Amino acid sequence: MSLIGFPLLLIPFAIYNIIAFLMPGVSWTGALTSVHMVSGGEWTMSAGDILVTLSILLLTGEVLKSTRIGIRTVVDHGLSLVLFLAMLIEFLLVKQAATGTFFLLLVISFVDVLGGFAVTLRSAQRDLTIEGNVPHIS
Repeated sequence: MSLIGFPLLLIPFAIYNIIAFLMPGVSWTGALTSVHMVSGGEWTMSAGDILVTLSILLLTGEVLKSTRIGIRTVVDHGLSLVLFLAMLIEFLLVKQAATGTFFLLLVISFVDVLGGFAVTLRSAQRDLTIEGNVPHIS
């Protein structure tokens, strides 16, 4: 199974919505766990921090996927754009999405859309340049 054609950022979006709508008492900013640091400090992580971290890691996968050229990549970019628009609409219209965590997910999705199109266009430009410089032998 190939992940091309499937927007990976759909995973944190789905996780957010499952938690926000099925477990309305869960706080995105409350300490979920803490790690005692060598410095003596205490690093606390919230559910929102963990979800944003997962999203950034998945964004890396999205950028790597965008280096390929083909119809599946175009479909992948289109789906990423649809996901961003759905997230934007939810952020503006749904009360449960009015959190800092959801806003950061929205920004990550926006970076995915812009970065994906930029990387794909740059890769396509290089392909055209390489094909244009090949001498024709008659």
